[in-house]
Amino acid sequence: MMLQMFGIPNCDTVKKARAWLDERGLAYAFHDYKKEGAQRERLAQWTDQADWEALLNRRGTTFRKLPEADKVNLDAEKAISLMAANPSSIKRPVVEYPGGLLVGFDPCAWEQALS
Repeated sequence: MMLQMFGIPNCDTVKKARAWLDERGLAYAFHDYKKEGAQRERLAQWTDQADWEALLNRRGTTFRKLPEADKVNLDAEKAISLMAANPSSIKRPVVEYPGGLLVGFDPCAWEQALS
């Protein structure tokens, strides 16, 4: 099973998730938001699979530093635009796997989905 992980390499949660995959011998390709950005089309696909509110990291520094006007009246379209412009505002990691999408690192959910 080939997985695609999206995140930021120095994020502690991404490091834990990568270690978890490595321990289980699960191969994955890594997409670094800092170097490669976040594609609007892919974000739109993700919001079809997972609620945009699950994808948008409102607790992170990036989101909190945004102008208030950007943080009010959020809907899927506005959230996609914010995440595309500010990839650090995407909850990490996001993993595409055959048949689904994982948002954030929850070892129990990952075990169930990837076993």
